[in-house]
Amino acid sequence: MSRKLGQHFLINDSAIKKIIAALDLRENDTIVEIGPGTGALTLPLARQCQISNFKCQIIVVEKDKVLAKNLAGKLPHVRVIANDILKILPTLVIDLKLKIKNFKLVGNIPYYITGKLLRILSELAKKPELIVITIQKEVAERLMVQAPKMNLLAAAVQIWAKPEIIGCLKPGDFDPPPKVDSTIVKLTPKAPILDDRKLAEYFKLIKLIFKQPRKTLLNNLSTGLKVSKNEALEILKKAGLNGDERPQNLTINTIIKLLTF
Repeated sequence: MSRKLGQHFLINDSAIKKIIAALDLRENDTIVEIGPGTGALTLPLARQCQISNFKCQIIVVEKDKVLAKNLAGKLPHVRVIANDILKILPTLVIDLKLKIKNFKLVGNIPYYITGKLLRILSELAKKPELIVITIQKEVAERLMVQAPKMNLLAAAVQIWAKPEIIGCLKPGDFDPPPKVDSTIVKLTPKAPILDDRKLAEYFKLIKLIFKQPRKTLLNNLSTGLKVSKNEALEILKKAGLNGDERPQNLTINTIIKLLTF
């Protein structure tokens, strides 16, 4: 076990069952697990696939080489990749999508990689069918909000996925216990709303307007685009806004309307 890698292994059996149920396993699914550790989720997941006769393919990506080697010895029918998921996910997804139809992602995520993982997922041209991850409770709550409490993280995720809270976990559900509560989140990717070019513009825009969330949209847009307030106001008017709004009051659809500039 490596504290450096932010490892907190899930030991709550009922939570593990809940995660497996949320994956909605189907015949010929391919499930990629991030950070399997000692296999607390991998083992019952493999058993469930065997019991159901779904002929699922399970791939686990473990950064800790010792844990990866141990897991490969326990589960010869599971493909174990000793690597960093943040480095290989894009190429792994492309490789899988060329060979399979149903691809799902699951994992008890080290808290420090959550933001980067979500960003990589948002940029994938071909996303998993379903994502079930355990993350810090505070982050999960930020993911769920809507206007009038919108934030950068929620805007960045809700453009491509529908988030749903599946369950809440206490520090004692892990070994070693983290210092914070955790939440199981299910992300169901949506059909693309924007093409790749517009999506890239969308991400730039939300970084700009949420950079100083306490300021008005008029001020943030003017500063971020380096244009006069009159020019910024004209952009806002085209989206049906008057400039006095705060970023947290925006819906995803309203932010998309601002992409016309």
